[in-house]
Amino acid sequence: MQAHNKASEWFDALYQKNKSTHENIPWARQAVNPLLQTYLDEETNHKGTALVIGCGLGDDAKALEDAGYDVTAIDVSQTALDLAKERFANSSVTFIKQDIFEYTQTFDFVFEALTVQSLPIAFREKMIKAVAGTVAQGGRLLLVAHKKEEAFDGPPWPLTQEEVELFKSCGLTELSHELHTEDSKISNTRFRVLYEKEGKV
Repeated sequence: MQAHNKASEWFDALYQKNKSTHENIPWARQAVNPLLQTYLDEETNHKGTALVIGCGLGDDAKALEDAGYDVTAIDVSQTALDLAKERFANSSVTFIKQDIFEYTQTFDFVFEALTVQSLPIAFREKMIKAVAGTVAQGGRLLLVAHKKEEAFDGPPWPLTQEEVELFKSCGLTELSHELHTEDSKISNTRFRVLYEKEGKV
């Protein structure tokens, strides 16, 4: 088993333990991520393919589908995927158990929220490269992550400004960079950064 897979095992155990109520899964809002929703509200052109990385219970994937995308949603937890399929039984979203490090498909729009920070820092650069690799030429990536404000004994491990900058070394151009405040035990500040990959659509 690869080291990053071993580091991800605890996700499925957490979903298994809380699959009846979903209440103790800290990142599962059971609603669309508000920083994704503001993007969907601000932009008018939502077409083509979209990917949700670490889709969890599926709310963000459903929101992208409703906006007009053909959506694929991946997660390492089969339990999470089963719950998402059950919650959105009438959806056309393709829910797949997939290791991001072994994924080769590219998409017009990619949403990554809180997944990079969930793996140990030792995998950070590799994870950033893997996420950037899913964006098609001319496509966009919307990143949402906690900002590191002080020492935090993870998981998760919030991102520094320097780590967010690493996405630009993977062929991505920063279109917008925002900081949003939301009460959290992890960090009260979140990045919302929109990137575009060089090249034609």
